[in-house]
Amino acid sequence: MTVTEVLQLVDQLVLKHTGNHLNDIQKNVVQGIWQGQTYAEIANEFGYDSENHIGNVSRELYRILSDQLGEDVNKSNFRWTIERLKDSLNSLNSSKVFCIDIKSSFNLCPLIKNNDIGSNEDDEIDFVNKSYCDLTLAPKITHFYNRTTELQTLSNWLTNQNTRLISVLGLSGIGKTTLVKQFVDLNLQQFDVVIWKSLKLSQSLDRIITEILTTVNTESIETDNKLTQLFNLLRQQKCIIVLDDVQELFTKGQFAGQYQTEYKDYKTFFTMMIEIEHQSNLILISQEQCQEMLCLDEDLYPVKCLELEGIDNIKILTNLGLNDEESWLKLIDLYEGNPIYLKDIASLIRTIFAGKVSEFLREDALLVTEEIKFRFNELFERLSPIEQQIAVEVSKSSQPVSREDLRKSLSLSSMDLINGLQSLSKRYLLKTTEGDKIGFKLSPVFREYIRTLG
Repeated sequence: MTVTEVLQLVDQLVLKHTGNHLNDIQKNVVQGIWQGQTYAEIANEFGYDSENHIGNVSRELYRILSDQLGEDVNKSNFRWTIERLKDSLNSLNSSKVFCIDIKSSFNLCPLIKNNDIGSNEDDEIDFVNKSYCDLTLAPKITHFYNRTTELQTLSNWLTNQNTRLISVLGLSGIGKTTLVKQFVDLNLQQFDVVIWKSLKLSQSLDRIITEILTTVNTESIETDNKLTQLFNLLRQQKCIIVLDDVQELFTKGQFAGQYQTEYKDYKTFFTMMIEIEHQSNLILISQEQCQEMLCLDEDLYPVKCLELEGIDNIKILTNLGLNDEESWLKLIDLYEGNPIYLKDIASLIRTIFAGKVSEFLREDALLVTEEIKFRFNELFERLSPIEQQIAVEVSKSSQPVSREDLRKSLSLSSMDLINGLQSLSKRYLLKTTEGDKIGFKLSPVFREYIRTLG
């Protein structure tokens, strides 16, 4: 069983007993117990102050499960009990049980105590005809580390504040898609309709809307009125739509966030998601910002932006075949906590340095692997000529470079220079530093890549 299946099954049992779905801390506890963690480890991983609190939450869950299943459930037999329950459910297809739609791509029928079966016809819950979950193009999450705060932020924005448009932004490989998929996996029961689309594969908004309406909506599609039909769906049902790789909508060779001509209808769609009243949510995952992702007045407009930085937890290097754990944090810092960079460099360390991180660090150099270089080649091609000039110039110094120094070195107007700096910032390649003078510096790994271009 996957963690998602476990959470869904436990959630339905808790819902039947209490009338409420699992809350965030209960989800974290179930996930931790299923993975064999101690209460202290669960508290540490998810950022809770006291393992005693985790223990209290766990015992309350055991009590609820014991009551629902008519047998004693505790920490030592939790996993075995859930696995046995799932096996029992698979064999109960011909029995009369109370079926509950869990808004996923399959349905589970939580086991009811024998003396409840057939006791009351009115208790039976019908499937919701329009419930639908399409995670075909979403990645499968095998490891998830140290993003508890970000998960809680997303949960607050989506479930408590009902933020209609959320952007999750950051460098390639930083973990944007993984974070959003983990959130969706943990919160499937909160939504009637779940849609995940990758814009690397299908960029036509008309096609995406048609697919959603065809699959979810039982009414016939009016060719000239698809957006209206979509927003009717978003009003009538609680939907979450995830669009991954949104940067594919933007024009290469121009400043960040400039739509390609054939995709300007997305600009209208994003604006409508913000301005039109409905109960659904849209999450955009992108390596660069566009204007619709920004909000000057969050009190007036339901828009939020989550910008991801690297992970500083040594657990991200677990199972990568590395030694010298005492050196792992230094390696993580060197590669900005970017999981993809670290995975690539770990492969190099295993091959050339026999997995010894300390030996690699003795090189005293930030090495850029061919895989990392390939990623940056694609990114560099997306930059405008002005951004490329600025990036090359800033890369020449290990210290922050001021606007005045850049003006002296580059033949750019003040407007072009400022717009170029802003665009690099929107791509998360450039950071602003404050001191005696305001300065600018590149992401260290990107700076090293630029230097390899000669």
